[in-house]
Amino acid sequence: MRAKMRLMGFRGATVKPLNEEAAAELGAELLGEAIVFGVGGLCLYLEYARQAGQARKRDEEQTATLRDLREQLERLREELEAV
Repeated sequence: MRAKMRLMGFRGATVKPLNEEAAAELGAELLGEAIVFGVGGLCLYLEYARQAGQARKRDEEQTATLRDLREQLERLREELEAV
């Protein structure tokens, strides 16, 4: 209960002790929210990592394509000079 009061912004407020049932319910609620927050954060991280990997792969493909085009252009220039 003290942690919940601190999260809500109340500092130094005196809190009456909770009975066992209320404490268990509050703890279960806090644990559930922490799990949901953790899973959400993990999903965000995994999506970010996936998007970053796709962007890196796309950049590598563009670089390879550009390198191939430059090689073809150089070959065509050589052929044109030879003619």
